[in-house]
Amino acid sequence: MNICLYGASSNEINPSYILQTELLGGQMALRGHSLIFGGGGGGLMGAAARGVFSAGGKITGVAPSFFNVDGRLYKNCTELIYTETMRERKEIMETKADAFIVAPGGPGTFDEFFEILTLRQLGRHTKPIAVFNICGYYDSLAALLKNAAEQKFMTDKALNLCFFSSDCGKLLDYIEGYKSDPSDIGSFKYIK
Repeated sequence: MNICLYGASSNEINPSYILQTELLGGQMALRGHSLIFGGGGGGLMGAAARGVFSAGGKITGVAPSFFNVDGRLYKNCTELIYTETMRERKEIMETKADAFIVAPGGPGTFDEFFEILTLRQLGRHTKPIAVFNICGYYDSLAALLKNAAEQKFMTDKALNLCFFSSDCGKLLDYIEGYKSDPSDIGSFKYIK
């Protein structure tokens, strides 16, 4: 399975985030999965790639050509695809992926998460979305989504479109066991 991982590019973050994401990458490869990611060599993108690489897995990086600066991109990608824009980058990552993992990150990661969640809610894909909640990083995101459902900005059923866990094995178990029912798309939104 091709798993797209979204996550931070920053190296200034707590090392526990990096360690856990590198472990996740290794587990992905050991379980026979390939990595699709933004091509970055630092932060959690680089950590996931190093983990996959250390376990002999396939790595596809997708990066806009303006990111091609010494040291910025991960050097051991099996394949590195250059795009002209960030929008094109996201589209290629989405198309190539069979599943998504959202690791801790900043505005770019939030953008990727909300876009892929919205596309799932609208029935544009039926792929699993797992949120890697290292150190409770995404507790406030889970609370935000729950509040949106309680306030009727999204349905309760839409809360089940993504799975939160801090455990690598549980994230991968969720992705591997995911069963989607595309016929229930109308129950994810309040549009009538």
